Amino acid sequence: MTTIQKKQEIFARRKARIRAKLSGTSERPRLTIFKSHKYIYAQVIDDTKGHTIVSADSRKAQGKTPVERASHVGVEIAKKAIAAKVTKVVYDRNGYLYAGKIKTVADAARKGGLEF
Repeated sequence: MTTIQKKQEIFARRKARIRAKLSGTSERPRLTIFKSHKYIYAQVIDDTKGHTIVSADSRKAQGKTPVERASHVGVEIAKKAIAAKVTKVVYDRNGYLYAGKIKTVADAARKGGLEF
């Protein structure tokens, strides 16, 4: 097994372990994060109905650094969620470590008015 395969396997196990404990409901949906090499995406999902309530991404975000764009995504997802009458969410870091851009999105969403 190569090093890349080992890292992917560890990531998949961590993601499955986190996801097994979290589930979004109508009262408290799940705020999940996806991070590609260029962009960061956030969705508020109601798992009981199986649909996305609101979403935001950094494709058109203002900011020079990736952390600034992640902060913009957190504020934007909080605004959209509050407009959709969602104030409490469960934060799903989706297997990523809680640092850097992932933490920045969470902090900005809290400042925007969401409760975790």
